[in-house]
Amino acid sequence: MKLRSFLTVAMVLTFAGCATYAGLNYDQLFGEASVQQRRTELGSAESDFFLTSVKPIIDNRCVVCHACYDAPCQLKMSSVEGIDRGASKDLIYQGARLTASEPHRLFEDAQTTEEWRAFGFEPVLNERIQNPTANMEAGLIARMLTQKEAHPLPAQTQLEGFDFSIDRSQVCPTIEEYDQYLEDNPTWGMPYGMPNLAANEYTTLMKWLQNGAKMNQPLPLTSAQADLVAEYETLLNHSPLKNQLAGRYIYEHLFLSHLYFSDLNEQVPRFFNLVRSSTPPGQAVKRIATRRPYDDPGVERVYYRLIPVQSSIVDKTHMPFALNHERISNWKQWFIDADYNIEKLPSYHPDVAANPMTAFIDLPVKARFKFMLDNSKNTINAFIKGPVCRGQLALNVINDRFWVFFLDPDKADIPEINEFYRSQAENLKLPGEKESNTLPLHNWIAYSKQQARYLDAKSDFINRWFEGGKNLTTDVIWTGDGTNNNAALTVFRHFDSASVVQGLVGTPPKTAWVIDYALLERIHYLLVAGFDVYGNFGHQLVTRMFMDFLRLEGESNFVALLPRDMRHQEHSSWYKDQSAQFSEFLQRNVKPFDQPSQVPYQTENPKAELYDILQTQLAPVLTNRFKIEQTGLKQENEVLLRTIDEIKGEGLIYLPQIMMVMIESETGEEQLFTLLHNNAHTNISSLFDEESNRDPINDDLTLVRGVIGSYPAAYLNLTESQVPKLVEMLRNISSEDDYVKLLDTFAIRRSSDKFWPFSDRVHAWYQQDQPIEFGLLDYNRFENR
Repeated sequence: MKLRSFLTVAMVLTFAGCATYAGLNYDQLFGEASVQQRRTELGSAESDFFLTSVKPIIDNRCVVCHACYDAPCQLKMSSVEGIDRGASKDLIYQGARLTASEPHRLFEDAQTTEEWRAFGFEPVLNERIQNPTANMEAGLIARMLTQKEAHPLPAQTQLEGFDFSIDRSQVCPTIEEYDQYLEDNPTWGMPYGMPNLAANEYTTLMKWLQNGAKMNQPLPLTSAQADLVAEYETLLNHSPLKNQLAGRYIYEHLFLSHLYFSDLNEQVPRFFNLVRSSTPPGQAVKRIATRRPYDDPGVERVYYRLIPVQSSIVDKTHMPFALNHERISNWKQWFIDADYNIEKLPSYHPDVAANPMTAFIDLPVKARFKFMLDNSKNTINAFIKGPVCRGQLALNVINDRFWVFFLDPDKADIPEINEFYRSQAENLKLPGEKESNTLPLHNWIAYSKQQARYLDAKSDFINRWFEGGKNLTTDVIWTGDGTNNNAALTVFRHFDSASVVQGLVGTPPKTAWVIDYALLERIHYLLVAGFDVYGNFGHQLVTRMFMDFLRLEGESNFVALLPRDMRHQEHSSWYKDQSAQFSEFLQRNVKPFDQPSQVPYQTENPKAELYDILQTQLAPVLTNRFKIEQTGLKQENEVLLRTIDEIKGEGLIYLPQIMMVMIESETGEEQLFTLLHNNAHTNISSLFDEESNRDPINDDLTLVRGVIGSYPAAYLNLTESQVPKLVEMLRNISSEDDYVKLLDTFAIRRSSDKFWPFSDRVHAWYQQDQPIEFGLLDYNRFENR
């Protein structure tokens, strides 16, 4: 610690001596700013130092707050390009913007640091004369790290003087504005509102910055990876129209996914993005950047290319998708070898491209449905994790926990159903065709009428198809062919973020969806392919309102399996106290289907029976990975932990959405759990006043083994002998003071000097237990209580 103290004092004295610089022109002191070449050859001393010593610190101490769209000041430190791009004062999340803003997507909307400077991004590294003094005094990161050393966190359990709210006003000083920032906010050095870096971490970063912040060139592919990239690019870019149309369809569904080659069995997978390029395989990729994946590419021929992901993997945007021989064989069977004809490729005009029911009308419906179901978790994850990193308005359209089932694509593969979808193309249009500037009221009325026409037609069709209850049994539900774990999913909402996992997790929920092809396709094109985070208020509002229609469809498909006389009653119970207009729409959405269910119910609680039947039917593919079993804890403690799912009531309002709990067993083995607080609602039909729809008496908890959720709000650390105490305290929470006592007993708070070591333990456990799904967690929602 003596060395660290000496370094800190030296830095403080240096900057004290530089106080006279305040107000002077940095150009006069260190020369005019110009973008620096920071990338060094792989294998060089500078590159090795960055990759082995510096990058792990940046990942685990900086990227955990600075990644995705919600990175403070748009400073994304998860890649060389993001660090070099720097920061911006512009806000991406502006709910009231009247016109769409210009996209600023890293790797897409600009390719060089010079281009980012033209966009208004300011450097966080020194871009003036390159010497140790200038690198330290004219570099924003260096100044903020030094600030934190000089002004460590105050000795407080609950920190004062910090704003941790997700919508806080961001202070994004340039280097020229830094002295005023330091004067106004002396304790706001980096990491913001977190403990100081360890002495060796601080010294390493300062050495790197002092020497010009040199970073590595992109890592090359292995020969095996390069061969597989060539194989997939060949499949997706054959000249026949079938291949071109299939390539377009696959790209528009996987453009956000992190693809990896599971056949290689790599210990640490290399992830790839599927992009559009104006150049064919064998040439350097020239990425086509458009707002949406289906926008006009502006070139005669599009090529679909695989490029390595350049950023550190963060959980909140990580959607791993395996590429392997089985999958490529399926794609060939579904899209290339199938018996259908294409006379011409679809247009990129918005009124065609934004509606998959029109754009891909020539592709067999069964092929499209099977493609999405093959990894349905990824398909649903795309709208859960994809276009946004936070969005309470977008997510208050779903309940806090519900189960998802799917119609069997083989049972729906009949000419009549395919023809029905063809006939409804006009009634299945989506807001994306209006692009990013939308007038909400006018379009809402139009889409409401359109949806009514579709529901009328759908009602007529399914009443005929299931006349007299024919075929209306749980046999219509997809079982994953007995092998696919994607046949049933659980979706969790965490207020302004969400998660989706395989299996039926937790106790039976209030609501469930059954998703058919048209519903799944429209969800993707509404909330993923067609959603623009840079769009205006009207675009985002209409998208949210349209999702009400789609949620109701999924719910209606589920209640259709219940006895006829209780369907409307059950569905209406999910929407207590809703508006008269919504009640009228709900009646319209449920009542027209009037055929009897053939499910053989035996009790007075058919919904519970239906859940049991579906769980039994899907048993071969239901994963147990999140269950509290085989944890290394004593059986009696596992039983006790499972009772946490039975806790419910108003006292839970004091708990955050996501808590992660590390328990050390009596044998010394550590087991990580996630405690999820599920907010109950009387209904979710209100856009802006969610709190008035809250039903806290029905709030409950779900405890799972492992990690669910990207944004932990609290960390608890305990030994196995403390499990009874934890369960008792959770059962008896009835006030804020009770919750704070829980934290006093078990928490690793953000103010604790144990925070960073504990964070490292959590990430190490997660990476070892779930290596494919692992991504760095995010601390932008970590509480200060």
